[in-house]
Amino acid sequence: MTKRTAAKHKIDRRMGENIWGRPKSPLNKREYGPGQHGQRRKQKLSDFGTQLRAKQKLKGYYGDLTEKQFRKIYGEAERVKGDTGEMLIGLLERRLDAVVYRAKLVPTVFAARQFVNHGHVLVNGKAVNIASYRVKEGDIIEVRQKSKQLAIIAEAIALTERDVPDYLEVDNTKLTVKFVRTPGLGDVPYPVQMEPNLVVEFYAKN
Repeated sequence: MTKRTAAKHKIDRRMGENIWGRPKSPLNKREYGPGQHGQRRKQKLSDFGTQLRAKQKLKGYYGDLTEKQFRKIYGEAERVKGDTGEMLIGLLERRLDAVVYRAKLVPTVFAARQFVNHGHVLVNGKAVNIASYRVKEGDIIEVRQKSKQLAIIAEAIALTERDVPDYLEVDNTKLTVKFVRTPGLGDVPYPVQMEPNLVVEFYAKN
C-alpha cells in the first residue's frame, strides 16, 4: 500500500465516513473506527467535538491540509464580505490541486497535489507547480504537452464514481479546463455532507 493510499484510508477510518466516495475505502467493508476499541458504541459528541470533526473532515478532504494552511484560508474567508462558510468552500475549490482533481485529470486529491508539484500543469499557458495556487474565474488550466500521455490521466477520466461539476468546462481531448465560476457549497459534489457552518463556529470559539 502506498503512503498516499494509507493516508486516505486512515482519514476515512478516523472520520468514520468514506469522504471521497472511493469504492476501495475500508468504510465500505467495516463502518467502525480504527483500533482495538473501534467497535464500541460511539459516544454522542459534544458541540466542540462536532465542530472539530466538521473541520477535520473538510481539511482532510482537500488532501489533509495542515492546520496552519487551513487556518490561513479560513482567515481569508472571514475577511471577505458575505457568508464565511460559503467563502471558505469557494477558496478551497479555487486551489489548483482541487481544480485538477475536480476535472478528473487525476484519480485522487493527493495525486492532484503531486501532479501539480511535478510540473505537469499550465495555467493560462504558464507552468505552475504550486498546489495551493489560487485560480481565478476564466483561467485555463491544461496538462503540459509532454505529460498528456501519462497513464494516470486516462485512469482518472475513466472513473465512474464522480462527475465533473458544472463550474468547470473540461475538454478531455485537449486536456484543458476552464474555471468558469467560484462555486458555493451547494455546487460542490461532495460524497458526504460537509458543514462549513460548524467550522465557522469552531474558529469563533477557539
